[in-house]
Amino acid sequence: MKAAQITKYSKKFKVDVNDIPIPEINDNEVLVKVKAAAVNHLELLIATGSVKLIQDYEFPLVLGNELTGVIEKVGKNVHEFKVGDAIYSRLPLHKIGAFAEYAAISADAIGHLPANLDFVTGAAASLTGLTAYQGLHEQLAAKAGESVFIPGGSGSFGQMAIPIAKSMGLKVIVSGNPQARERTIAAGADQYIDYTTENYWEQLRDLDYVMDTLGPSEFDHELAIIKAGGVLLSLRTGPNKRFAEDIGLSGWKQKLFTIAGAKYDYKAKKKRIQYHFIFVRSDGEQLKKITKIIEDNGIVPAVDPTEFHIEDINEALNFVATGHPKGKVIIQF
Repeated sequence: MKAAQITKYSKKFKVDVNDIPIPEINDNEVLVKVKAAAVNHLELLIATGSVKLIQDYEFPLVLGNELTGVIEKVGKNVHEFKVGDAIYSRLPLHKIGAFAEYAAISADAIGHLPANLDFVTGAAASLTGLTAYQGLHEQLAAKAGESVFIPGGSGSFGQMAIPIAKSMGLKVIVSGNPQARERTIAAGADQYIDYTTENYWEQLRDLDYVMDTLGPSEFDHELAIIKAGGVLLSLRTGPNKRFAEDIGLSGWKQKLFTIAGAKYDYKAKKKRIQYHFIFVRSDGEQLKKITKIIEDNGIVPAVDPTEFHIEDINEALNFVATGHPKGKVIIQF
């Protein structure tokens, strides 16, 4: 089968498309014929070695974290899925490999493809869906009546996070570009701030939570709008001591992340706010719940119209890194 691989971490990494054997499955896995795979910033972080303290890989490494496909074989302990089922998945972090014609995936990391999505749009749903779900339910443990602000939430993350937050009874505020106002309000946002004409930090006060998609440059502005006792959860700013402890990293790695996140923890603590960082994991049980939310709300993730195939993998990664995609970038098989 064709697979897109790297042979080492490098700031100037190059991906090679190689012919390798179709993987064998164990008793708890399924063999999936891949139909589409999403290209995320996560691939860039992995290939450059930026996340090797969280997950270090052996080489050669098949890249790719998120896919859709059809099951071709099931392990003898797998009972919820059968040959021919259409599935979607955020692959387990320790065993990625979506950029290949076949993938062996643990059955507890897959979900049935939502009925309203095809293989291309479905490939854009699992990673953002799980990030939003785990962020709201686990990291924030948000309760009905509380408020959450998602700066830059008019993109693919907000598309999933807004209906999940609304299903929990939260008040949802989003900032984004003027073109996305109507569809974001239609998705359930209670308030929309056009960042081209308004500064959210001048409009908002005393919120329970912020889910940051923008990174370190917004940290101080985001802290300023959260009330004491609230939480700032970031997808981008960087890991800290809490994150290292939560995922059970070794002692020396915990020390490193304690140092790396100290500035953010200090600023948050001064305002009596907690700072959390999230790195999403695979979870098939949560995908069931996300599938229901996708189907009930008619969510169709935005996908960039540029058509890429596995031979175009370097162009697709470069487009994610430096271009302005109009939605998730997808490799089609």
